[in-house]
Amino acid sequence: MSMLEGGGRSGGPGRMAGLTADGLSVSARCVVGGLFVAMGLSKALDPVDFLKLVRQYELIEASVGLNLIAVVLPWFELFCGVLLLAGVAVRGTAVVSLGMLMPFSLVVWDRARGLHESLGGPFCGIRFDCGCGAGEVAICHKLAENAVLMLCSAWLLGAGGRRWCLWPALFRGRG
Repeated sequence: MSMLEGGGRSGGPGRMAGLTADGLSVSARCVVGGLFVAMGLSKALDPVDFLKLVRQYELIEASVGLNLIAVVLPWFELFCGVLLLAGVAVRGTAVVSLGMLMPFSLVVWDRARGLHESLGGPFCGIRFDCGCGAGEVAICHKLAENAVLMLCSAWLLGAGGRRWCLWPALFRGRG
């Protein structure tokens, strides 16, 4: 292997590209995982308040379903965040995080659109507690944040870098 192909002691372009991809994967895991841990924990510590916020979207009528969401979802978010931070099942957890972020972003956008129609004013001036765990947020900031989280999750789904992942260490030498 030549120096240009990433061989040799100094690394080379191939090695640098690998480090950059690994660095992006670690960064994406830290961003998505860290936010999922923080937001999941804030909701898990006050499930009654989270239940009230979930009710405002009027997606589910049954109180049992709402209660289940208010109790289970924060712990599931926390679990997914820990998996990402630890580097366990990164691609699978990236799929799950996309599966949570996409519908959440759509209902937040829909609620903001409804508030915009009824209140008027600039769309980006709309602020409300969307239920993410961060309190009252500016809608454009929240939608941009969710877009970044979805891009990070999509990167993890495609790249799946293994640097600083616990998963390969757990199963090294098996199979």
